[in-house]
This record gives sequence, structure tokens and C-alpha cells, in this order.
Amino acid sequence: MNFGGTLRLNKFACFTLAFILFLIIYWRSGGSNYPTDKSDLVNLKSLLKAAIYAAERGGKKVIDGKNHDLHVKSKGKTQEGANDPVTDADYASHCAMYYSLKNTFPKLSIVSEEHSKADSSCEHQELIDTDAMIPEHRVIDFMNDEHVFTKDVTIWIDPLDATQEYTESLYQYVTTMVCVAIRGVPIIGVIHYPFPPRTYWGWFTKKISSNIANVPHQEENKEHPKVVVSRSHPGKVAEIAKEAFGPMTTVTSAAGAGYKVMGVVNGTYDVYLHATAIKKWDLCAGDAIIKSVDGKLTTTKGDFIDYSSSENVKVTDGILVSRYDHDFYLKKMPKILSALP
Repeated sequence: MNFGGTLRLNKFACFTLAFILFLIIYWRSGGSNYPTDKSDLVNLKSLLKAAIYAAERGGKKVIDGKNHDLHVKSKGKTQEGANDPVTDADYASHCAMYYSLKNTFPKLSIVSEEHSKADSSCEHQELIDTDAMIPEHRVIDFMNDEHVFTKDVTIWIDPLDATQEYTESLYQYVTTMVCVAIRGVPIIGVIHYPFPPRTYWGWFTKKISSNIANVPHQEENKEHPKVVVSRSHPGKVAEIAKEAFGPMTTVTSAAGAGYKVMGVVNGTYDVYLHATAIKKWDLCAGDAIIKSVDGKLTTTKGDFIDYSSSENVKVTDGILVSRYDHDFYLKKMPKILSALP
């Protein structure tokens, strides 16, 4: 009897050992998504700190740029027929933001609005110390680490949003932006204002920066919403917005997608409406922040935007942003879209 019992025990031990060896071989052979190297994973808390660092460093380049010749050039015309300028400050900010992130996280996919000019010194940006505390945002250090697969992450950066207004010294609209998307979903957004310097951020399902306003829901706002639209929009959009949302609608024109989204986040506006094509680096950071306060950013058809690096950088169906009552405003969209030329 004892012999038989010992034999059964040995069979079980052999089976367990064989199973463990199989798992090891399976993982090492690439048959699993389990990371074989620490560099296959990235800490989202570190990415949040890095995004803040990069956006603020870009902001300093934007501040410096206004004191020099901007060397304004045109990248062409927008769909609305407005000039789409680029300046040396755009390139300097891109250089600081893109390469500080790329040097710190070389395996990450990073998409920027600009491309640095042929200057090899641009690439020699210092690494970001993601362990250092950011005094204005010390709450981040008390948050839990969260690791995700590097291959699932795409970073979108806009080195200088509202360039046209920057050349006109309308600095209140200017921002630098960084967004972290996971499998196309915006999770972390950072929007930095250089004039005067201040930074807003949101980590979806986690926390938001302490300077984001606590905006209570007011049901009556649906009867007289405050709508913000682009300065470069045709005037007809303002008329259509009033027709769709009601005669008591207030329409304000402003510049910079980052500025307009933060206006909705902080309660200055109820709705941000953009009815024509727009690029994803203009939207991703604001998308993450509005989600972090339980708001929504969708196309005017109600679709969420995919920020995967393999996707088209252009959103062609316009956008609708609101902190509250998104579905209510979305139902008004067919009327607006049918009236557009």
C-alpha cells in the first residue's frame, strides 16, 4: 500500500514539473503576451510625470521663441481656407518634447504634429527623471504604479497649439499638449499654458490635477448653452449652432483646440463644436482630460476617436465636446450637419 501511494505522489510531482517547464518554454518562445523583458512594460505613473515635464519644457521654448524672429512659414491652407503657419518656436518645442520623451522611452511610438529640421543637436535632449517629485503635482507620487505593455502605447504631442494666434501675440490661446493612449484609448492628457505658465492633467479613472474646476451640473444650461467654436470657422457655423441649440445659445469664437476643450472642462463653456476636419494631436490630450471629469469628446456622429498610431491622423466628421448632457447635444447634430455647405 505504501509503495502504491508513493508512486501516485511521484506521478503528480512529475506532471507538475512537466507543466511548469512547458509554460517556461511557451513564454520564452513568444507563445504568450507575457513580457520576457522589463522594457516590454512601461509605468503609466512615470509616463504622466514625463508628459508634464515634456509639455512644460516645450512651453519654455515657446516663451523663448516670442523674443526672437519667428521665421513664419506656411504649411498650406486649412479646410476653412485659413493659413496654417509654422514657426521656429514650433520646431524648438517639438525638439524638446519629442526627443526628451523618445530618449527616455525609446520603445514607445510617438506622433508629433511637427518634424524637426535637419539639426542633429536636436536629438540630444536630456533624459526625464521620472522619479523626481513635481512640486505642483506632488499628489502623483502617492498614486499607485500601473504597468502596461509598451507595444500598446502611443504618445501624441502638439508642440504649439494655436500657432496663428501665437504669431499675432494672442498668447492666451497657446498651449503645448501631450497625450498617452493605450490601444487607441486616451488615458493620460496634459495641457500646458505657457502664458502664464500653468499645467492641467487628467488620468482617466484615477485623478485630475487640483487646478481643474469642480463644475456642478446645471440642467437649465441646456436651454441656453454657451458654445465655443473655432476662430477660423465660417460665420455660418455660429448661426447654425443657435438654430440647433436654441435662440438663447451664446456662441463664442476662440483659438486652439486645447484652449477650447479646457474651457469646457473648467465650465467656461458648455459645448465645444467643431464641424470640419481636425487632427488627432489637437484632440488627444483634451479627450483624456474631459474623460477624466466624466465628460465626452466624440465626432459629431457620436463616434469615439481611435488614437492608435496606425490610424489616420485626421478626424473628418468634426467633434463635439461637453462635460454634461452629451447625448442631448449629440441629438442636435444631424440638424447642424445637414445645414453645413
